Amino acid sequence: MRAAQGQGFRRAVSPLELFFDLVFVFALTQLSHHLLVHPTWRGAAETAVLLIAVFGTWAFTSFEATLLDIDRPRTRLTVLIVMGLGLFMNAAISRAFTTAAWCFVAPLLVIMLGVQALAALTGPSAELRLHYARSLVWTGASAVLWVAGAAQDAGARLPWWGAAAVVDLAGTLLAHPLAGRVIRSGDLPFDSEHMLERLRLFLILLLGETVLTAGATMAQAAFDPPTVTASAGVFVALVCLWAVYFGGGEDVVAVHVATTSDPIRSVRWGINATYGALAGLVALSVGNELIISHPLHHGSPTVALLLFGGPALYLVSQAWYYHATTGHAWAERLAACAACAGAAAVAPLLPRLAALALLDVILLVTAAALARVHRRLADALKAGSAGSPT
Repeated sequence: MRAAQGQGFRRAVSPLELFFDLVFVFALTQLSHHLLVHPTWRGAAETAVLLIAVFGTWAFTSFEATLLDIDRPRTRLTVLIVMGLGLFMNAAISRAFTTAAWCFVAPLLVIMLGVQALAALTGPSAELRLHYARSLVWTGASAVLWVAGAAQDAGARLPWWGAAAVVDLAGTLLAHPLAGRVIRSGDLPFDSEHMLERLRLFLILLLGETVLTAGATMAQAAFDPPTVTASAGVFVALVCLWAVYFGGGEDVVAVHVATTSDPIRSVRWGINATYGALAGLVALSVGNELIISHPLHHGSPTVALLLFGGPALYLVSQAWYYHATTGHAWAERLAACAACAGAAAVAPLLPRLAALALLDVILLVTAAALARVHRRLADALKAGSAGSPT
C-alpha cells in the first residue's frame, strides 16, 4: 500500500484492539515471573520459546484485524474469541513446562490455525488469501511439534517446543515462503499505517508493564535510601528506553512507511523486531526486580546478564529494523549495545547499585544522541518526500 492508497482507508486504532492488547501485556508479567523463578540458561530458553508463541498469536491476530477491518462484526468476534483463548493460554505460562502443557498448547493452536484459516478464506484479495494459505502450511508443520512436545514428559518438552518456536519465528521472518508463486507484498492492499500504530501502542503498553512491575516490587521493599536509590535508577533506565524510540524515532518510522513502495515489508520487519524488544523488556524487568529487592547485594553474572542484556536486546532489535528500513540511526544503537556488553563483563565485580548507575549513564547518553539523530533524519525524510514527484 502506497501513501496515496493508505490515505484512502486509514483507520484509527479501536478501543477493542487496545482491550485485546491487555491480555498479551499480562503475558509479559507471566514471562518475567517464569524467568525470575528459573534464572538459568534452561529457564531463559523456556521463556524465549513461550515468548515466541505468545507474541506470534498477538501479531497474527492484529495483522488479520487490520487486514479484514476491525469494524466488521466477524472480525470483532474473532478478536474477542482470540482474547478469551489468549487469557487462558497466558495464564498457563508459568506451568507450561510442568503440569499445564495442554492448557498452553491447545489455545495456541486454535488461535494460530483458526486465525490463518479465516484469513485464507475471507481475505480481500486472491494474493492475500494465497499468502495465508501458505502460512497455514508453516503453522501446520510447527503444530505437529507443539503437540508432540505437549505429549512428552516435562523434562523432554523443551527440544520439541524449541523446534516449533524456530519454525514459527522463521516463518514470520521470511514471510512464509513456499516453492511456486511469488507474492509481491508491495502490490497488496493493506492499511500499513494502522498496523504500525498497533505496534507503537503495544510497545508503549509493554514499557508501561515494566513500570508497573518495578512499582509492585518497590511497594514490597523497604523504603530506605538504598531501595529508593535503586528504584530511582530503574525508573531512569525505563524512561531512557522509552525515549530511545519515542524520542523522535517513531516519526522516522512513520515517514518511512508513508513513503516506501513496500510498507507491508516494513511492518513485517517491525513485527520481527518486536520479538527482540519484548525479550529485552522481560530480561530487564527481572533484573530490575532483583536490584530493587536486594540493592546492597554484590553483583553476579546472572544479574549482569539481565540488567545489561535486556537493554542490549531491545536496542539491537531496533538497530536491525532501522538498518533494514531507513538505513540510518542504527549505528548509535549498536554502539550502545557494545557499551552494554562491556559493562556486563565488569558488572559482576561491582555492587548492584553501581552496575545500575553504569546502565543509566549508557542509556542517558544513547537517548540524547538518538534524539538528535532522529530529528535530523525525520527532517531529511520529510524534505525528500516533499521534493519527490507524486
